[in-house]
Amino acid sequence: MQRQILEFLRRTWTWLKSREPLLLVVCLGFAVSTWAFIEIADEVLEQETQAFDKWVIRSLRQADDPATPLGSAWVQEMGRDLTAFGGVAALVFFTVIVAGYLWIEKKPRVIALLLAAALGGLLLSTLLKHFISRPRPDVVPHLSHVYTSSFPSGHSMLSAVIYLTLGALLASVIPRTILKVYVLSVAILLTILVGLSRIYLGVHYPTDVIAGWIAGLSWALLCWSIARWLQSRNQIEDDEKEPGTSSN
Repeated sequence: MQRQILEFLRRTWTWLKSREPLLLVVCLGFAVSTWAFIEIADEVLEQETQAFDKWVIRSLRQADDPATPLGSAWVQEMGRDLTAFGGVAALVFFTVIVAGYLWIEKKPRVIALLLAAALGGLLLSTLLKHFISRPRPDVVPHLSHVYTSSFPSGHSMLSAVIYLTLGALLASVIPRTILKVYVLSVAILLTILVGLSRIYLGVHYPTDVIAGWIAGLSWALLCWSIARWLQSRNQIEDDEKEPGTSSN
């Protein structure tokens, strides 16, 4: 048995070495992020993070009035606006927009992968919430309506799943490097802002949000890896350069 395991590891390493360097980095990122999520979930289930979580949420409210968050009224309104980017309506809206772009670019197989990634991420988020079933924060009044359990943050995870997956899939079919960087940067920024807004509104603990980011990142990396693998086998459309365009 030990010899078989070593042989499997040797063959896996040989296969990985033959891949492009970026794919190796992505595979490593997927492994590390998955491990990190498991570690955080374990700490949360053992309530090792409870003191830290409550301290962070409480520090974002007025000392003499836990119902009032720090910042003026426009900051509070901005928090609600940002959190909406992680809601179902916004995520569906952006997914449809990107799917429309891919349809115009005649990339139906990428659309199929996009929809599979989005639905799979939603299912994963729902299952994680159901099995871990962490209660919502009760330290301060919530500034947004909530309907599900707390861990991981659905807004944070689905934002990472949708925006990072959209960014990764778009980057895989966009020929210009600068556009790839721009698309991925916007996706990362949106994901971060949505997660921070959930903590500010008092509806999630910091570890809920961090775990949501990590789980969403893992899923996005997995989807990107699948996209690259399918491209290498000519199963989905590649980022073919148009005549007269450069790579940057």
